[in-house]
Amino acid sequence: MIKIIAVLCSLAAPGSCHEQLVTSSDFAEVSVQSCMMGAPQLAEWMNQHPAERLAGWRCVIGQQSGRGI
Repeated sequence: MIKIIAVLCSLAAPGSCHEQLVTSSDFAEVSVQSCMMGAPQLAEWMNQHPAERLAGWRCVIGQQSGRGI
C-alpha cells in the first residue's frame, strides 16, 4: 500500500505548515511511479482544500511509524 503524505501551508498564514495523510478511495491503486510524479489525484484532492497550498509531498510504502501518521 502506498500512502501520500502532503505538506500543506495555510494561505492565510504561509508560515503555518503541517503534514497530512492524504486519504481517498482514488488513492487505493496509486503506484510508486505515479506517486513520485505527483499523483494526478492529488490535484483533485487539493481542489477540496482551497484554504491550503501544497508545499510538497512524499510517498510512503507500507506502515508509517514514529510521526503519528
